[in-house]
Amino acid sequence: KIVFPESNDERIIEAAIRLENEGLVKPILIGNKKNIPAKYDVSDCVFMDPYNNDIFEDMVASFVERRKGKNTEEQARKMLLDENYFGTMLVYMGMADGLVSGACHSTGETVRPALQIIKTKPGVARTFGYFLMVRDKDKFIFGDCAINPNPNAQELAEIAIESAKAAEMFGMKPNIAMLGFSNFGSSNTETSKKIREAISYIHRNFPNVVVDGEIQADFALNPEMLAKEFPFSKLNGKKVNVLIFPNLESANMTYKLLKQVNKAESIGPIILGLSKPAHILQLGASVDEMVNMAALAVVDAQEKEKRNNK
Repeated sequence: KIVFPESNDERIIEAAIRLENEGLVKPILIGNKKNIPAKYDVSDCVFMDPYNNDIFEDMVASFVERRKGKNTEEQARKMLLDENYFGTMLVYMGMADGLVSGACHSTGETVRPALQIIKTKPGVARTFGYFLMVRDKDKFIFGDCAINPNPNAQELAEIAIESAKAAEMFGMKPNIAMLGFSNFGSSNTETSKKIREAISYIHRNFPNVVVDGEIQADFALNPEMLAKEFPFSKLNGKKVNVLIFPNLESANMTYKLLKQVNKAESIGPIILGLSKPAHILQLGASVDEMVNMAALAVVDAQEKEKRNNK
């Protein structure tokens, strides 16, 4: 069961109908069914209206308890009339398995309720967003493309480790390149030093993870160039499929350039680090992209359940 808070967006309605018809997920649309344009057959879709439901009082009590005194009951009643807060609480209360939002809300409006209610999973300090980039038969994980403007060394290491887990979720054996404008210590800028510090941390604490850098993108993706110039690299003989960027600017610009110039397909941003799935749609996302994101939310929910049961 995947929650779509934005039933006021016709793309969301079309995606929900397709998902329902294909049996991929059971969509839960937040809003009043009567407000859906008559041209759409939503007879099989589940709707929940924040202003008219049987669970609101339980939801308010659960929200106040979860917020541990940060919000009063009066504040909770007002906040839970917001579709993103209402939808996120459905996930927290176990009435849905994940949430997909962002078609007509900012990243902050989508992520904030998730951070306040669902929160990060144990051992993870913060969330970040990655993209699955697909071109022909090649798949890559790009991170962090959505949330953290300038992660420090520890945060960068965490992004790399969680991205490796994401790659495994898609059946990829992760080989991680930590990207920079320099190669293996050729620069001593603060950015280059933080990348090397992150790599050193991973090598010490996660010795089985294949990661190296800092490294320029062309060397990371060209095995012949890498072997010739840097034969000592741990990435030699490996196909790099996880690219970690030093900051949000470089990551965001790169994935968008690849979409426009190289016609790569991007799926995301997919939020990692939360204890339950809540994922963001890009502004301007197509119906196909919304369907893909819902399918990924299902995979994420299944993987989290597997990990929790171990």
